[in-house]
Amino acid sequence: MVKYFSCAGFLKSSWDQVFLAFWQRYPNPYSNHVLTEDIIFREVTPDNCLMSRRLLTKTSRAPRWAEKFLPAHMAQKAYIIEDSVVDPQGRTMTTLTWNISHARVMSIEERCVYRVNPDNNSWTEIKREAWISSNLYGLSRAIQEFGLARFKSSITKTMKGFEYVLAKMQGEMPTRTLAETATVKARETALAAKEKAKDLASQAQKKQYV
Repeated sequence: MVKYFSCAGFLKSSWDQVFLAFWQRYPNPYSNHVLTEDIIFREVTPDNCLMSRRLLTKTSRAPRWAEKFLPAHMAQKAYIIEDSVVDPQGRTMTTLTWNISHARVMSIEERCVYRVNPDNNSWTEIKREAWISSNLYGLSRAIQEFGLARFKSSITKTMKGFEYVLAKMQGEMPTRTLAETATVKARETALAAKEKAKDLASQAQKKQYV
């Protein structure tokens, strides 16, 4: 049994900009789980398409109930293969990614197609599909549900990372990450509390002299 998931979205940037950002999207504040990226194959086909294969190393914490089925080093990291085909004439980019580590426990294949948005030539449309499977007897359904939930949450980070890189490329100030926003809010709250404490202390001191 295989879990299938599909969704569509868009980036408010041209296809050419998204194509360039694709190769520069690591690192970004939303992809701290990506440890390394290595190009292991690349060529230009006779019809001028760019074909690439990359190996990505990511942190990938398995659920606690599944860790006992994996070697210690495999429960912490995942190795991903990413194939891509860029057609500059048709202005499409197709990527296919899949995990090569602990694939028997859980396999996730993802296919993305980036093309010019038909309703707005300045935007890029992204169609995403995923197939999640597991051969672990007795736990396959639970593992598939876990994989699907993790995949859905990763889409938001992926899109945020793209937006961050695109903003940097275009010379705009990237929006703050959630962590940065929380830090700023905490500092503002601490400063306000400090000022209020000073006022209360000052008022208390004045009362002593009345």
